[in-house]
Parts: sequence; structure tokens; C-alpha cells
Amino acid sequence: MSSSGIVGAAVNTGIRIRLARHGCTNRPFFHLVVAHRLKKRDIEHLDQVGTFDPLPNDRNEKYVSLNYERLKYWIANGAQPSKTVSKLLGLAGFLPLHPMLHITADRARKQRNTTAEDI
Repeated sequence: MSSSGIVGAAVNTGIRIRLARHGCTNRPFFHLVVAHRLKKRDIEHLDQVGTFDPLPNDRNEKYVSLNYERLKYWIANGAQPSKTVSKLLGLAGFLPLHPMLHITADRARKQRNTTAEDI
């Protein structure tokens, strides 16, 4: 038993789940990777747990693929998702919705209403 009273809890605060940018100029493509907090963004990572294509296709869809088993494993071992990854995982239903998503949606709704009134 550790000094904190928690049995068997492995907490790696230096491990992050974040986006690594790949793709070409003007055509980004991201890998969701598990990496040490201080390592380089695109090169050094421990595991790849998903992909994200931010540019919408002809049906206005953005593709995200996630490996839920590996995500559960890394989060159980103390990996902290970045803010952007938290938003993606919230939209995918893996984590609770990030509070900023509600704020962004309200702002977009207000902007849409003001532009509709101006027309």
C-alpha cells in the first residue's frame, strides 16, 4: 500500500494523449498518440490509439477512428488527454462532453441568429 492509501494505482502524470500532425501542406491528418509530455509532437510516441481527419468530405463529415481498448488502458494507467482530444472523445461518447463545447455551440447559435436577422 502506498503512502497515499491507494492500492495498485499507477499514475503517470507525464503521459499525454494528444494529436500528432501528419499529412501534407493544406491537407492535415492527425494521429491520436500516447506520448510523454516533454517529447516532440510528431515523432516520438508510445502508442497510436486513433486517427482524425479534420477536413470534411463531400457529405460534410469529419472522420475519427478510435481504439477504445487501448484508450481505456492508457487512461486507466494515468494518461491525461489534451484539451482537443478531450473534446473529440466527448463527441465520440467516450468521455463526458467538454464544457467548452457547450460555450462554442451557444456562440455559433447566437452568431447564426444575428446573421439571419441582418439579412
